[in-house]
Amino acid sequence: MLIEPLPTKGEVLRACRGVEHAAHPLLQAAYELTCLHESRLADGGRTDDIDCRRAKLVRRINHRVRAQLPPAHGSAAVHTETLGAVIDRLAQCTAIAYAALASATDYDLGDAWEALAELAIGYEDLVRELAAGRRRLPGGP
Repeated sequence: MLIEPLPTKGEVLRACRGVEHAAHPLLQAAYELTCLHESRLADGGRTDDIDCRRAKLVRRINHRVRAQLPPAHGSAAVHTETLGAVIDRLAQCTAIAYAALASATDYDLGDAWEALAELAIGYEDLVRELAAGRRRLPGGP
């Protein structure tokens, strides 16, 4: 059992849009990551500083999650990404999906929202498997 439950996919998605993000450090980080991705989309130029700040947030998420996870079962499969990387991709997909509302074709808009929905379901599945000890994260217990 996790020391503190990880946020649900709905909570993460709401946090990415700036709703209800102050209650949990991971939700605050998801919001900040989305803002950084929005800046990346708007800037289109040098993004070194933005990417450095994103990397710091991802490391902060990973450190917090590692401290909360129980040891995984010996047969637990290793996930390909850290939870911080997954939340960063959720933030990126959120920024892209909302930007697509304003400027994309129907085809691009549908693709953006489908990618976000599929990733959110993947996040939810991962959190459930982590809590049950059936999956472990890279570098985790």
